[in-house]
Amino acid sequence: MKYLIIFLCLASITLNAQDITGRVLFDGMPLAYANVYLKGTSKGATTNEEGSFIIKNNPAGNYTIIASYTGFEPQSKTIKITNEDVDVNFNLLDSSMLDEVVVTGTLKAVSRLDSPVPVEIYTPTFLKKNPTPNIFEALQNVNGVRPQINCSVCNTGDIHINGLEGPYTLVLIDGMPIVSGLSTVYGLSGIPNSLIEQVEIVKGPASSLYGSEAVGGLINIITKLSENAPLVFADSFVSGWGEWNLDAGFKARIGQKTDVLLGINYFNYSNPIDNNNDNFTDLTLQDRISIFQKWNFKRKENRVFSMAGRFFYEDRWGGEMQWNPSYRGGDEIYGESIYTTRYEILGNYQLPVNENMMLQFSYTDHNQNSVYGDTPYLATQRIGFSQLTWDKPLKNHDLLFGIAARYNYYDDNTPATFRADEIVIPSIFVQDEIKLNEKNNLLLGARYDYDKRHGTIFTPRIAYRFKPTENNIIRLNAGTGFRVVNLFTEEHAALTGSRDVIIAEALKPEQSINVNMNYLSKLFTKKGHMFTLEASAWYTYFSNLIAPDYDSNPNQIIYANLNGKSVSKGVSLNIDASLSNGLKILMGATVQDVSQTENGITERQILTESFTGTWGITYRIYKYKTAIDYTGNLYGPMRLPLLGDLDPRLPESPVWSIQNIQFTFEGLKNFEIYGGIKNLLNWTPNKGNPFIIARAEDPFDKDVVFDSDGNAMVTPDNPYGLTFDAGYVYGPNQGRRLFLGLRYILK
Repeated sequence: MKYLIIFLCLASITLNAQDITGRVLFDGMPLAYANVYLKGTSKGATTNEEGSFIIKNNPAGNYTIIASYTGFEPQSKTIKITNEDVDVNFNLLDSSMLDEVVVTGTLKAVSRLDSPVPVEIYTPTFLKKNPTPNIFEALQNVNGVRPQINCSVCNTGDIHINGLEGPYTLVLIDGMPIVSGLSTVYGLSGIPNSLIEQVEIVKGPASSLYGSEAVGGLINIITKLSENAPLVFADSFVSGWGEWNLDAGFKARIGQKTDVLLGINYFNYSNPIDNNNDNFTDLTLQDRISIFQKWNFKRKENRVFSMAGRFFYEDRWGGEMQWNPSYRGGDEIYGESIYTTRYEILGNYQLPVNENMMLQFSYTDHNQNSVYGDTPYLATQRIGFSQLTWDKPLKNHDLLFGIAARYNYYDDNTPATFRADEIVIPSIFVQDEIKLNEKNNLLLGARYDYDKRHGTIFTPRIAYRFKPTENNIIRLNAGTGFRVVNLFTEEHAALTGSRDVIIAEALKPEQSINVNMNYLSKLFTKKGHMFTLEASAWYTYFSNLIAPDYDSNPNQIIYANLNGKSVSKGVSLNIDASLSNGLKILMGATVQDVSQTENGITERQILTESFTGTWGITYRIYKYKTAIDYTGNLYGPMRLPLLGDLDPRLPESPVWSIQNIQFTFEGLKNFEIYGGIKNLLNWTPNKGNPFIIARAEDPFDKDVVFDSDGNAMVTPDNPYGLTFDAGYVYGPNQGRRLFLGLRYILK
């Protein structure tokens, strides 16, 4: 009887014992050979190639189950076993993701949490959530950053950061300032996503390190090292409008000490569409190719030596639907046609000395051949840049010394450019990051530039970092910025031929003072969730602001230094959540006020939204190896450029939103299939407006009657007294469309 009782008890325990099953993943992909075990017991398992595991015959009770993998942050969950099997999934986080490395804020590779300057990081995974043919468009889902389309005909644009216009943003590739006003968008086009390591964004002035144009912020595109790049990659998608984009490339080893990366981007759109029936193309037609190549050379003591080059060519046009190249530059059929050829070279070379000294250099050659109706714009811009830095750490001090020289050449055929603008601007800068104690750091920096046209320009900055805990940080930054203006490289509206350009005075360089407060916190829960919260508040004061005046005379753009002040202020909040069930949420909101005060009158800056919201929500269905991405943005009202009191178009934009959804199937080896819908709401700026392009039926103003002062008069054929104008645009004029793509990666 005793043995029978023991047998029945054991049988009862066995019958009540349940299995624990599940998967261990990283960013939705299976992790093979990960360890999974029950804390305080000897029971555990190892995942197979599918990332699956099973721990058999577990008695009823409460347990803590832990998943671990070398190089990843261990994750634990609490489970309860009753009379059913338990299924539990883990989504581990790469340890490096918990403490990302950034270089843009201080010109040094430092932990994001240790950097005294707040830097935002966006990886190729972020860019894949809403596939675009270039990074310019991808930035529409970054909080506080807005790609601005400046012309509804040719679709040229720039990047706004915290409400400041494109010329205030400096774009870099691998830390080299290779672009400026004429070519900001081109610098963000044509680099395949698979060759991008990360995109770093700094909001606020950084002129003490980077000089002119780094007034509103920085966008630094960092390309991959060869060891991090795929062996072969290809990514192509098509849209229902007829757009076709291709990214392709490979890496190879040449000899024992040289690695090369090659990437090619090709984009084509050749299907004229006019959904708003104004006889003008809704989307500019484009034929673009970009070839990027990067060489990495192995040297003694792992010293750095890399070189990269890029060739970019684009043929784009927009205009009346019946336009073709035979009408280029004439006054019969209106079209805006732009041929762009661009070359870029950049390099990094660590000097063969005991000290850590780095020589960086870049050169760009940009040639633009454009016509806007019958107005030609022929421009050449060359920028050479060289910089030598000395990184010298001492006890409680981390010093950085640098000298730089920038060569600018600009020439065009406009009346304002009587002769080519050619200048060399030498610079010297110093930075000292002082470790006060374990929780407090102070950064002091200053830069001296000499421009013979404007004299000495001095830009200091100070940054303070307080780190009360390992995952919490408070930063306070203050500094100055400056910008030397090349007017016609930045104002497309001045080139369309619809308005006369008036330069009221000799323009002085713009200067700014900025204060920025930032708070960042990371939170890890026992259930394997990770949350990142980042909040910022800023205030920027501009003097000598160069503001285009569209209001005084509807037929003119008047440029002058503002006799007053301009202020940009606001707050922003970002929330990044990674949940263990496969859900990832990135949301952000910004509220801002950008205004100009002159002669006691304050006005909001034109084409500047009062608030923005962005989101990206990803949910992975592990069972079906599928991911769903829902991305979008929301923009508040902005003041729009009208042509006069009788202009019937909306003086202020409505609240508008672009939303997208994407489905990705990852169940094929080395392949991903993705597709979805862009602009789900089918929003376009012509909704609620009688028209977008003023007098689209008379683009050369042949039937406009002008008075003796050159103002358009009201006539039966022109009841609003307007002239042709394509500058009334604040968002993309491309409606809802399907897209389908295929991605191949061989690592």
